[in-house]
Amino acid sequence: MAFTLHGASTSTLVSNLKNLSAFLTKAEASAQARGFDVAVLLGARLAPNMHPLVRQVQMATDNATFTMARLGGTDRPPFPDTETTIGELKDRIARAITYIESIPAVDVDASEDRMITFKAGPMDLSFTGGDYLTRWGLPNFYFHVTTAYAILRHNGVDLGKRDFLMGGT
Repeated sequence: MAFTLHGASTSTLVSNLKNLSAFLTKAEASAQARGFDVAVLLGARLAPNMHPLVRQVQMATDNATFTMARLGGTDRPPFPDTETTIGELKDRIARAITYIESIPAVDVDASEDRMITFKAGPMDLSFTGGDYLTRWGLPNFYFHVTTAYAILRHNGVDLGKRDFLMGGT
């Protein structure tokens, strides 16, 4: 089987979003078992100037869906940042997965050499589709998934490397 942008993006994003959802399931169970409000975890952060867990999950799904929209040459559906519960975050992840899986492989693969230009804060960035995926899309996605994992682990949720790589299966 040949390496394709669709194969590298879709399966990677979907499997890691499923793992992120599993982190949240474990977080909810951990809060319940230890007798505290799970909202404490949703507001947790690793450093004062970093976003809390709820925003890390939102940004992971944003990065995943923007990556696929840009590679697929489509407009991304709205994902308003209104989640305040684990259930709402898991629903957001499920919506992101559904969207990612809806992007046709042929459209993603056709973007390998197409220029993708976008704004990131004050910067105007341009990459070919292949470079965009490997140098911007996936690294940003992994940053937020990893940070969410680290916030939960730092707060006593029983997560390990297997959870990060395989969703605990």
